Amino acid sequence: MERSIHIPVLFDEVIEWLEPSAGKTFVDGTLGGGGHTAAIAERVGGEGLVLAVDLDPLAIDRAETILAGKPIKLVQANYAEIPEVLAQVEIPVVDGILLDLGLSSDQLADGERGFSFQTGGPLDLRFNPDEGESASELLAHIGEDHLADIIYRYGEERCSRRIAKKVVATRRKAPIQTAEQLAELVRSCVPRSHVSKIDPATRTFQALRIAVNGELDSLESALKSLPDCLKPGGRLAIISFHSLEDRLVKHAFRSDERLKVLTRKPIAPTEAEAASNPRARSAKMRVAERVLS
Repeated sequence: MERSIHIPVLFDEVIEWLEPSAGKTFVDGTLGGGGHTAAIAERVGGEGLVLAVDLDPLAIDRAETILAGKPIKLVQANYAEIPEVLAQVEIPVVDGILLDLGLSSDQLADGERGFSFQTGGPLDLRFNPDEGESASELLAHIGEDHLADIIYRYGEERCSRRIAKKVVATRRKAPIQTAEQLAELVRSCVPRSHVSKIDPATRTFQALRIAVNGELDSLESALKSLPDCLKPGGRLAIISFHSLEDRLVKHAFRSDERLKVLTRKPIAPTEAEAASNPRARSAKMRVAERVLS
C-alpha cells in the first residue's frame, strides 16, 4: 500500500499542548495519515503507548505498514467508541486524547470515495465504505424538505431549497451516482461568489458527508464521554474545521465541570503553515484539561 500523502495540521501545537513524554499513554482518535500518531509515539517511547483509532479501514491498513514497530495499537472504530475501546484493552484512563476532525488528504485523493468532487468517482462519502448508506443511496430516496434541511443545517448553504428541488427533479430522470454529477448540479443552483474562491459545491458535499457519517452525533457523544477517559491533568485536544464542530466543542468545554479550558481562543495555524498547507487554513484547535470533580 502507498504511503500517506496527508500532512498533519497544527503539528507543533499538538505536541506542545498534549505534552507527550516517556511512559505516557495517549489516544489518537482520528488516525488519518498517522502523522500525529507517529510523533506522539516517538515521544512516549517503548514504555508508553498510543492507541490509534480510525473508522476508515484503509487508514488502518496503511498504518499497519508505515507505523510498524512503534508503540502503537491500531483499532478500527469510531472515535465516539473510545471508552469501549479502552475497556477492551483494559486501560481505564489515559494522559491525553487527540481528535482531528478533518478529512485526510488520502481520502480526498481516493477517486472511489467521492470526497473530492473534481473526480468522476462514485458519490459515496462514507468513512467506512463497508457500513451504512452511501450519499448516492441517500439522494435516491430522501424527501425534498429533509434534504434541504440537511444541506442548510450541516452545510449552512442558503440555496439549500433550490438544490434539494433540483436533486429531486434530476433523479426522476436518472440517479445521481457520481461526485462530479452532484457538483455540477449544485453549481447550477448556487451563484458563484466573486469574493470567495471556494467551489459552490463545497458546502453541500460537507453537509452530505456529515449526514452520511453521523459526524455531529459522534462528536456530541464523544464530548460527553471522553473527559471520563482522562487522568486528572490529562488533556483533550480537538481540531475542527468548520463552525458547527467548533461551536459544539467550545460549548462542551466551557460547560463541563470535569474540564478546565486551557485555550481561551482557538489555536489557528501560523501564516507559514497556512501558506504551505492550504487545507490547514480553517483548522481551529481547542484544548481542555481534566480536573478532579
